[in-house]
Amino acid sequence: MTDLFSTNDLDLSQPLAARMRPKRLEDYVGQDHLVGEGKPLRKMVERRQGHSFILWGPPGVGKTTFAQLFAHSLDAKFIELSAVMSGVKDIRAAVDEAKQWRMMTQKATLLFVDEVHRFNKSQQDAFLPYIEDGTFLFVGATTENPAFELNSALLSRARVYRLQTPTQDQLMVAMKRALADPERGLGEQRIQITDELLAILATAADGDVRRSLNFLEILSDFLEVGETVTKAHLEDVLGGSVRRYDKNGDVFYDQISAFHKSVRGSSPDGALYWMARMLDGGCDPLYIARRLLAIASEDIGNADPRALQVGLNAWDVFERVGPYEGNRAIAQAAVYMACAPKSNAVYMGFSQALSDVASHPSYEVPNHLRNAPTDLAKEMGHGEDYRYAHNEPNAYAAGERYLPPELATERYYQPTDRGLEKKIGEKLAWLAELDSVSLQQRYQDDEDVTR
Repeated sequence: MTDLFSTNDLDLSQPLAARMRPKRLEDYVGQDHLVGEGKPLRKMVERRQGHSFILWGPPGVGKTTFAQLFAHSLDAKFIELSAVMSGVKDIRAAVDEAKQWRMMTQKATLLFVDEVHRFNKSQQDAFLPYIEDGTFLFVGATTENPAFELNSALLSRARVYRLQTPTQDQLMVAMKRALADPERGLGEQRIQITDELLAILATAADGDVRRSLNFLEILSDFLEVGETVTKAHLEDVLGGSVRRYDKNGDVFYDQISAFHKSVRGSSPDGALYWMARMLDGGCDPLYIARRLLAIASEDIGNADPRALQVGLNAWDVFERVGPYEGNRAIAQAAVYMACAPKSNAVYMGFSQALSDVASHPSYEVPNHLRNAPTDLAKEMGHGEDYRYAHNEPNAYAAGERYLPPELATERYYQPTDRGLEKKIGEKLAWLAELDSVSLQQRYQDDEDVTR
């Protein structure tokens, strides 16, 4: 495939990552599922025709680069907006520019909107008529899940393509190209670095091509031409490196999901790993503590009611002693809950009760369960025939009913046979047997009265 950019206007003052933007799809790193042979985005470039679309993926994976490649393949004018810096006025200016370009040249315009999820609903809606009438092809870039962050009207007019995080090997390929490229890169003799140390850089870049090239450029600024990179040099460059992490983005939700599922799945190792990943990326430890309290109720429940207290204690320790020891307490709670017997019986029972309340009529409270604070209430039968459980054998009013008659046979809480809930289930079965005997006796007494 021929080059899509001219090298005549190369600006060597640009950062290495900007200079090394791929000119051809063959140089585009890490997205073979979209730009490999026969894949959808490659087909659009090769056919020099396409549609509006959204590129969804983490920072530094090539969203802007592909939009530029696509615009060049179409011989289209490339207009770029950033939703962080732009407003409706800028959108109108882009529309006017696209219309003038089409009138003057009969050529297309590609409007690229970076961080498109940061536009509000009215700003996103402003694009719709111009996508419809072909004023421009619309390409949006987002790090957030479009299903949650973009208007359905915009999504109906633009396909979504998800970009993947490049692997360590793919980042090393990108860095080696920069080292070897004599025009845009550092040049073969600029610095010398082993594959072992390149792998360390790739790991530190954490899937971000731009960051990996930035690391390489910083190294080259430290060293003389031809000098060999050492581990000491890497420590100087990477000492303050922070992992890619966005507490409001999909990386956050993916990692907290992995943590929750590890605890639910009784994997203490998985729980510790994902907790460490989140802390390494800057997650608030108390967010993890809050999630553990949710897990204690949702996934462990009465199979081990101590889990809820363990979670509260970990939170309390963190508040009292700070993060160093507090993080260990939260990790201890995570391991405890991962190893605890699991039950979602309370969660499922409560969900079913909420569903019944929403879908059924508002049934009256049975008279025997009503409050009777006044003489009038007593005259109306409120509280009549109520059986005080403490005055009954085993402190249980066998045969008493506590649900509306219409729901008398419902069983919302159905204990599992795991942990303490096994004992709870056995007790409820025994109480149910007492109910059965009491109801049979009541039925017999009613028959005797009838005779």
